[in-house]
Amino acid sequence: MRAVILDLKGLETIDLSPIEKNVSELVCYELTRPDQVLERVRGADILITNKTAITAEVMDAAEQLKYICVVATGTNVVDKVAAAERDIPVSNCVAYGVSSVVQHVWSMILALHTNLVSYATDVQKGQWQRSDQFCFLDYPIVELEGKTLGIIGYGNLGQGVASVASAFGMKVLVAQSLSSNGQDPARVSLDELIATSDVISIHCPLTDDTENLFDRSTFKQMKSTAFLVNAARGGIVNEQDLVDALKSAEIAGAATDVLTVEPPKDGNPLLDPSIPNLLVTPHIAWGTLEARTRIIQQTADNIQAFFRGEHTNPV
Repeated sequence: MRAVILDLKGLETIDLSPIEKNVSELVCYELTRPDQVLERVRGADILITNKTAITAEVMDAAEQLKYICVVATGTNVVDKVAAAERDIPVSNCVAYGVSSVVQHVWSMILALHTNLVSYATDVQKGQWQRSDQFCFLDYPIVELEGKTLGIIGYGNLGQGVASVASAFGMKVLVAQSLSSNGQDPARVSLDELIATSDVISIHCPLTDDTENLFDRSTFKQMKSTAFLVNAARGGIVNEQDLVDALKSAEIAGAATDVLTVEPPKDGNPLLDPSIPNLLVTPHIAWGTLEARTRIIQQTADNIQAFFRGEHTNPV
């Protein structure tokens, strides 16, 4: 079996032996441009992709293709209808980065509440050195104890973030599912969560229902002291509306690990350094060494199962 990894970048330092020992040949490309895909997939029995699109045309070019592995949870890069029509199973990776994402989300929440970046930057600029007392308190520091954390999207990631809140003495609210008609009595309406939460953490997928879920009207519903954290997908938050909400102090601050277009080579309104109380990180919440090691092992496990005639993590 010949396996081809189309975009290894970001995982190139991780041990690939769990995959290698399951195939007769493993061909790795750091990145694959759209104009390179058709040539590189020829002769592949197994295609392994992260963000490289696997379309019907690509499947037809890989004439002996038997299996597609997505080294990620999101599978929008694969034409799943075309795969089903060609009887090509598709698997993804799930829950490999829960600890990593939870850690990153809480690092953002804590940084916002302590104004960590502002204080560290001022020390580098010599502000502390010029202080007339042992400290300087130029930025507000807010305790988490007694505050309310609102979670939108209560899968593995949302549950993981919620589980940490009790250590800080926080109350947790969970929004009703946006994809289900049923009402969970243990959850609250989205409107109630938005209006009453001191911190809102987003963990839902980007769908037609969640695109621009946070826009001008949503920010007006939030507390002026509330913080928004997004480690899900960029399109869930309207970026220009978030800029306006921060500049007008409609909300107290925000942190995001995701943007609508990544990388933002053509600019993005959230990259304006004049925006107050905003943290932007480059889609790294998933990126601990341990999480990246798990995603390779899980891909290898998917391939092993495929050889046994099983289909794990089907999509």
